[in-house]
Amino acid sequence: MRKHLVTFLLFIGIGLVSTPQLQAADYSCPPTEPDMKGPFYKPDAPQRASVGKGYVLTGTVKSAADCASIPKAAIEFWLANPDGDYDDKSRATVISDGSGNYRFESHRPREYGFRPPHIHLRITAEGFKPLVTQHYLEDGTTKALFDIVLIPGD
Repeated sequence: MRKHLVTFLLFIGIGLVSTPQLQAADYSCPPTEPDMKGPFYKPDAPQRASVGKGYVLTGTVKSAADCASIPKAAIEFWLANPDGDYDDKSRATVISDGSGNYRFESHRPREYGFRPPHIHLRITAEGFKPLVTQHYLEDGTTKALFDIVLIPGD
């Protein structure tokens, strides 16, 4: 727990990357706001739809340009395990289906340090800018809808 607090405090200052203000008016769908990646991201998470039981996150990956769904988007998830540590068992990659939909199941992350319960996401799709964001769980919930809207580019 202490290492998470120290790491969080270190990254609170350098992890909040300066991001140009998104101009939602420039898009048909407002883009999903980026959020800090944090220090525990590791690339190449295994492709799987579940890393536990008790919390289900679903949604659709869409384009900010026209709100069209984005099939085959890679969504990487990482979250603290039930003991509050980040490990390989709590990492996954889900590929959105032909309609841009995804489903991910995990244990319900707990808060640690000063952080509320959250799940990190990194989304990549051909023809779109990569996005790193976080989903914050509401108290007492076991499921949530979290649509992801990407900005065209790169």
